[in-house]
Amino acid sequence: MPVSPLDSLHRELGARFVDFGGWSMPVQYDSVLAEHRAVRESVGVFDVSHLGRVRVSGPGSTELIGGLFCNDITDIDPGRAQYTMLLNDNAGIVDDIIVWRLAADDYIVMPNGINIDDVAGALERSAPETVTIAGNRGQTALLAVQGPEAPDLLERITGWRPKRFRVAAVEYGGVSFPAAGTGYTGELGGELMVPNDHAEELMRALLEAGATPAALGARDLLRLEMGYPLWGQDLDEETTPLEADLAWVVEWDHDFVGKKALRRQHRKGVDKTQVAFVMKSRHIPRTGHALRAGGSVGAVTSGNFSPILGKGIGLGYVSPAPVFHRYSRAEGDPDPALEIEIRGEWETVTLASTPFIKKD
Repeated sequence: MPVSPLDSLHRELGARFVDFGGWSMPVQYDSVLAEHRAVRESVGVFDVSHLGRVRVSGPGSTELIGGLFCNDITDIDPGRAQYTMLLNDNAGIVDDIIVWRLAADDYIVMPNGINIDDVAGALERSAPETVTIAGNRGQTALLAVQGPEAPDLLERITGWRPKRFRVAAVEYGGVSFPAAGTGYTGELGGELMVPNDHAEELMRALLEAGATPAALGARDLLRLEMGYPLWGQDLDEETTPLEADLAWVVEWDHDFVGKKALRRQHRKGVDKTQVAFVMKSRHIPRTGHALRAGGSVGAVTSGNFSPILGKGIGLGYVSPAPVFHRYSRAEGDPDPALEIEIRGEWETVTLASTPFIKKD
C-alpha cells in the first residue's frame, strides 16, 4: 500500500492510520475534536498527499480541459483555481476536481486519489499530440495549511500569503513549487505541492511555528460542517450535479462530456434530491441511516456531530424529489416532515441549508 512521503514524521507524531483511497494515511493524532478545534480557532496542517496531481501542459490544454469538464476553464485566468467535475455520458459524477491554472496552457488537475486513473485516463484518451499529461503524485507531497491564522503563519514561513482560489509559485528551501488558496475546511489557508525532499522540512517548520498536525478524521468533520460533498459518499457516478445541488458548477455555454443527458434532466426535473438536515435530538446521524419525507425515501450519505453547533448534522438523498411546503430559505420544519430512522425509531429533523456553519 502506498504511503505518504511524510509517513515517518506521522509515526513520530503518534498518528493512527487508515486505508484511504488505497493509501495508508493518518486518520488522527491527538483527537479528532482537538484537531478540529485547532483548525477552526487557529491553524492546522494536513498531509493530503493521497490526492491526485496531474500536470496538463502544451498547446491545446485549455481546449482539452474545457471539452471534458462541466465548468468552463476559460472563465478563469492564469494564476487562479477552479472547482469542476468530470461527468459520464449519463451526467453522473465520475469525480469532482480542483484545477490550478498555472499559465495559459499549463494546468495541475487534482482529482480525488481513488479516481486519479479515471481522470488521467480521460485526459490521455482525448489529448492531442501537442499536450503532455504527466502525473507527479510520486514526486511531491501536498500540504493543506488551514485556519484563521494560516495566512499569517504561511507568510512567516514561506513569504507567501494565500488568497482564495489564487495560484502562486512559492519558494522554500531553495526550491520553487506551486501553491493555491484552496482547501476543504471552509477556513483561510492554502495547499502547497512540495517536492518530496523538502516536504518534511517544511511541515516541521510549520509545526514549530505553531500549527497543529491534523488528519483525515478532522478534515472529514470540517468539510461536512461546510456542506462540502465527499466523492464516494455524497457524489458518485449515479448522481448528477443537479441532484447534488451543485448546478452552480455547471457552465452551460460550452460543450462537455454528459451535457446532453444533463440538459434532458434539467428540462424534465430530477428524480432524487440532496437534503441537508440538523438533528433535534442528541442522536448522531450516520451514513446509511434511512430518510423519508412523505412518500419519498432515501438514506444519509454523510453524518456526524458538529462541535460548533452542538448537534448532529447530515447530508442525504430522497427520491422522488419531494416538494416541501411551509418553510423559507430551505430551512425549518417542512411539510411533509423530513425524518430519519435511528435504532428502529423515526424522528423528525430540521431541514437546513449549507454551509451548516456560516463563515465571514
